[in-house]
Amino acid sequence: CPQLARLARWPRSPVLWCRNYGTADDSATSQATRRQAPAFSAIYAFPAIRLLRGLSRLKLLQTGLTGVLLPPVYYLHLAGQAPPSLAAYSTGVALLAAATLYPVSHCVRRVVGMMYLDRDGTTLRVSHLTFWGRRKDVYVPVSDVMTLGDAGDAPGELILRLRRYSRPGAMYFSPRLGRVLDPEAFRRVFGSPS
Repeated sequence: CPQLARLARWPRSPVLWCRNYGTADDSATSQATRRQAPAFSAIYAFPAIRLLRGLSRLKLLQTGLTGVLLPPVYYLHLAGQAPPSLAAYSTGVALLAAATLYPVSHCVRRVVGMMYLDRDGTTLRVSHLTFWGRRKDVYVPVSDVMTLGDAGDAPGELILRLRRYSRPGAMYFSPRLGRVLDPEAFRRVFGSPS
């Protein structure tokens, strides 16, 4: 295990972690599974999704920190070591952080980071962020995706909606702020972007 050699050089390691890398048979099985899975090619990328991921995680961190710091501030206030204004200010910051967590997270979750089309042109894989700032892939049949005309978006708009026939709601993407990597495949799914 490669981690053992690295940890042997680091004598103060409190916990020894070692992954099971599997055998040659396991890697052959996973390669066969990958070959059977449909291959997807990228048709759209939004580079700023990394910034949105950072914003989402920063908002979670801010809310967690204000929640953790609030009890000690109240304790100090009740012990007479902190003025009432500090307790009021801390409470206001914690409530504001909690109140803005959901709207920020809701907006970030609806932004499309990447779109992929399978080799047959029948399935669209849409990547977006979760509440926790992790990547989530959603597989949508191309026949269920509304074209730009059906969604009610003009092709030259800055932000377009990714809508489905089978579900209400929308996700958002921007060919002008992002990059259309495969224009032909993009047109097959959405119609003309510009």
